[in-house]
Amino acid sequence: MRQTPPRERPLRVMPWWLALVGLLVAALLGWLVLDWLLGEADRAAQPDTRATLRIDAIRTGLTVVAGTGGGLALLLAARRQWIGERAQRHQEAVAAQDQAHRERVQAHAEAVAEAGQRHQDRQAQAAEHDAAERRLTELYTGAVELLGNDNAAVRLGGLHALERLGQDNPAQRSTIVAVLCAYLRMPAAEDDARETEVRRTAQRVLTRHLRADDDAFWPDTRLDLTGARLDGFDAAGCTLVDADLTGAVCTGTTSLAGATVVGRLALDATFDDLVCDDLRGDAEIVLDDARIGGEVSFERADLAGGLSCRRATIARASFRGATVHGTASFDATRFTSSASFREAVFRSGVSMDHARFAGYVGFRQTRFADMALFRWTEFGDETWFEGARFEGAANFGRARFSGPVTFDGATFARRPLVDQARATTASPHVWPEATAVAPLDDDWLLLTDP
Repeated sequence: MRQTPPRERPLRVMPWWLALVGLLVAALLGWLVLDWLLGEADRAAQPDTRATLRIDAIRTGLTVVAGTGGGLALLLAARRQWIGERAQRHQEAVAAQDQAHRERVQAHAEAVAEAGQRHQDRQAQAAEHDAAERRLTELYTGAVELLGNDNAAVRLGGLHALERLGQDNPAQRSTIVAVLCAYLRMPAAEDDARETEVRRTAQRVLTRHLRADDDAFWPDTRLDLTGARLDGFDAAGCTLVDADLTGAVCTGTTSLAGATVVGRLALDATFDDLVCDDLRGDAEIVLDDARIGGEVSFERADLAGGLSCRRATIARASFRGATVHGTASFDATRFTSSASFREAVFRSGVSMDHARFAGYVGFRQTRFADMALFRWTEFGDETWFEGARFEGAANFGRARFSGPVTFDGATFARRPLVDQARATTASPHVWPEATAVAPLDDDWLLLTDP
């Protein structure tokens, strides 16, 4: 805060008569001294020296008058000096105040100019932003209009226009991905080859920007393909964040081989073939109610999240060498051809209650690190648990084995439960140690816990 200098008392003007009084005082003092000295000279001196003494007295009186006048002159000179110094201080204070005022005026002018410049810059930026937004809107609207054209070639141009717009403008990518996913969700004629090519191009545009090792990678892209119709969807090596294919119809081979999955991966859809070999990530993978007419493959997959494949219908399945860290559930799933879990590792619980295996099923050297449930499971053909490791509880209660089954070389941390399980009498079997087997009728054997 600026400090105010102390106020000085106002200067009084010396009246002219004060100088006259001083002269009169000096004259009066000289006269008094002279009178006194002359009187003393007349009384004390001899007649012959009286004249000399009187002259000395007069000289002394005049000296007193002159000294008094000199003192008064000295006082006047000192006053003039004090007044001059005070005037100098006042001039300096006025000059300092004037300089401070000029500096404040200059600072205020500079602040006003700077504020005006900032306002102009903001206006320019706002105008530039508005122009850019209008241009983006025009480009986006034009590309979407192309995508809705009746001509397939024009629609292809719209796809590439949207892709370029998203590549140059990261803020628009989520909107563009949503538009492409919505296009794939729209119904289309199955026998229209041109439309099929447009949709394949849309799929390639999406997956092209989901590979983290590519310069064109669009991070945090979420695919909402619920109910979409996909043909040969290839997301191999992609990074999938909360991808949702619920209810989608996927013809040809759908490949997620080598993909990285985050969040949740919903695959409860209809597939011809589904390849998820070498899949990685912490996503929860959902295949509930999926329909896979060909093969589903999770070979060498490393799934940090859970796997839910309940009530699905699968022709062939291969989980060879896969590792599932979370809970895996295949409850009520139907495998209409064959299934292989060879060398798979289930680090958490696995449940196959009420599952049905119509053909070969193999659990050779499979590791069950936690509870394994096969209650009411139906095994239709060869069933192999050769070399399997059960490190937790194993329950085969009420399971049915319609073909040969072998537990040769299998190890159990606890005695498996097989109460009321049944096995055909038409094939040879190798059961875990201490398993009680008794004929039920001509066609079935009954397994009971000892």
